Amino acid sequence: MNRTFALAALACTALSSPTFAQDMAPADTTEDEGTIIVTAARTILPPNALPLTIEVIDKDALDQQIAIAGSVTDAVATLSPSFSPTRQKLSGAGETLRGRSPLYAINGIPQSTPLRDGSRDGFTIDGFFVDRVELIFGSNALQGIGGTGGIVNQVTVGAPTEEGVSGRALLQATADNDFSDEGMGGKVAGLVQYKAGRFDASVGAAWERRGVFFDGEGRPVGINLTQGETQDSETLSLFGRFGYAVTDTMRLDLIASRFELEGDGDYAAVAGNKLGGVPTSAEPGIAPGVPATGRTESVALSLTDTDLGGGNFISQIFWNRSRDTFGGEPNPIATFQDPAIAQTGTLFDQSQNRSRKYGGKLSYERTVPGLDALTLIAGFDALWDSTEQRLIATDRAWVPPTDFRSLAPFGQANLKLADGLVRLAGGVRYENVKITIDDYRTLASTTFVACSATVTTNCGPSTYGGVAVAGGSPTFDDVLLNGGVIVEPVPGIRAYASYAEGYTVPDVGRITRAVRTAGTDIDNFLDISPIVSNNRELGVEVARGPLDASATYFWSSSKKGQLLIAKPDGIFEVLRQRVEIEGLEINLAVKMPIDGLTLSAGYAHITGRFDDDEDGVVETDLDGANISPDRLNLAAAYANGPVSARVQTQFYLARTFRGPNRDARNDFEGYNLTDAIVRYQTGLGGVSFAVSNLFDKQYISYASDTQRPTDNFFNFAGRGRTFTLGWDYRF
Repeated sequence: MNRTFALAALACTALSSPTFAQDMAPADTTEDEGTIIVTAARTILPPNALPLTIEVIDKDALDQQIAIAGSVTDAVATLSPSFSPTRQKLSGAGETLRGRSPLYAINGIPQSTPLRDGSRDGFTIDGFFVDRVELIFGSNALQGIGGTGGIVNQVTVGAPTEEGVSGRALLQATADNDFSDEGMGGKVAGLVQYKAGRFDASVGAAWERRGVFFDGEGRPVGINLTQGETQDSETLSLFGRFGYAVTDTMRLDLIASRFELEGDGDYAAVAGNKLGGVPTSAEPGIAPGVPATGRTESVALSLTDTDLGGGNFISQIFWNRSRDTFGGEPNPIATFQDPAIAQTGTLFDQSQNRSRKYGGKLSYERTVPGLDALTLIAGFDALWDSTEQRLIATDRAWVPPTDFRSLAPFGQANLKLADGLVRLAGGVRYENVKITIDDYRTLASTTFVACSATVTTNCGPSTYGGVAVAGGSPTFDDVLLNGGVIVEPVPGIRAYASYAEGYTVPDVGRITRAVRTAGTDIDNFLDISPIVSNNRELGVEVARGPLDASATYFWSSSKKGQLLIAKPDGIFEVLRQRVEIEGLEINLAVKMPIDGLTLSAGYAHITGRFDDDEDGVVETDLDGANISPDRLNLAAAYANGPVSARVQTQFYLARTFRGPNRDARNDFEGYNLTDAIVRYQTGLGGVSFAVSNLFDKQYISYASDTQRPTDNFFNFAGRGRTFTLGWDYRF
């Protein structure tokens, strides 16, 4: 049976999430039968022994969702009720998991750049090369920095298992509801694999052309020139994997990938009218400057041995580089003005994030001789990250070059008692972090930030004003703990309680570029102190006969959290305040008497508040830039013989945001979307037909409906009915 797993922090069991019951990779419910290994969890123990809530989207389910919506991020957001609805843009700013930012990774290599979060980390590899997606929910430090909301680990295709040549190919065509020329898109992808004795190789390429998106009323969806678009774009993704079996248990693998999504720049934004309910739109035109682009390159070399001294050894070194170009605006951005270069109001510029990271991971795991019920894991992680944000038209530094270094030894223990009736586990991770920033000067812009009862510092007539800032090398040390217990009195019925801590740094780039006080010293600037968040859970699960059901209650807090606050010009800044989040997740799936038919439902209720006036009390709701709406998912899936099909509906429920500074214009009205797909396997490959937004619903995206109520260029409608016809073939 296909499953997902909910696991208590450092002591848990396989909780099959019914929402994914027909979507997950196959797994058994007992350790002895050998379940799927979740690589993001850094252990070879089966999921029912692991410390976190985990869901695994297998290849078939992933391909199904990508055919419907177009990307891995869309697939995750659709299937996970606790994940925010996507913006359908290149930027994923404000897309959260359980109310906090997740860490995106490829084979455990971090794609996120928390030092200057450009929010492009959901688009770093084409889903054609992803074998499965591992979701770990809630704050944790399994992969180090960045996992305050959880982990989204994309595991790439594995090595070929059969001698000779094999592979697969994909052709897709996409059209809007009116089959217009400008709305047409297409995708071509191929992967060739070769195995000869101990050596194997896999190489592939995927190219995709996306047309213009149209909303439910046939209007072109608005263009976000600055943050970037997936519509009206071209993508090229390259992938290579080369492996050698040194011995029967030792293996060497080299994996490399390159991904680039570039906007065509053929359309210009047309203002909508938020008060009048008119969405932002687009019209043919030439966008100023260089179109928004996202590019990521990654290389990893790993050496593993499944029987080194009776245990499992994993080592990895990696290198990753990204360049995220943000588009320009037709009206010069106020923040970028400098009268020493050009008359104020006439200077055009645009920014580019540049990030380079490298590091390594080591871990060793084995049972204790003479005490097979106890498993110990020891490991060490190291990461170096260099990031800056430059204005590329004038070659100015907006965010100064910032270096990050993390050294982190860790250890875990897992103990099975009473033949599995009870399982205990616990662990510790020591993080030693150093951030280095040289002396720098902020931009010379003179925009205005209003002071108020809640904004009493860093406000006034000069946002930046060319302030000189003394660099420094602040360091942080922290010990991150986790632990949990799970009880299984009857096979298939489990209850658990857990605790885990996660860690990240705030968006240092947004903070350093917004310093307004002369003489600020980075070494003493508390706003770049780390964010440590915790995650506590209580859960129960029933998996017996045709029924899979689970319920999880979680709550999380951080004393010095991070909030994104939009300025009038649309540029976000960061506030550091106490944040508390709690939520409930309920999942249910039932196998029906009709062979192959499964009905499922999933529900998530999440609330979050922060301390707006710093009086120690959290009294203001997190807004749409920081937390997802409540959601109900319903689905019917059928798989029998050559035929598979799925119909799914997501109900995004209305929400009123409360607090002393509440703006009713940011309340969420709610909407629902229905998708469908059918696939038939023939002797010459599989043919699929998918429809996104089946009923051509007209709606405003969650991000636009809950933010910037006076910005008529930020009133984006969602994509209307879209058709995708595909053919896939394996050889």
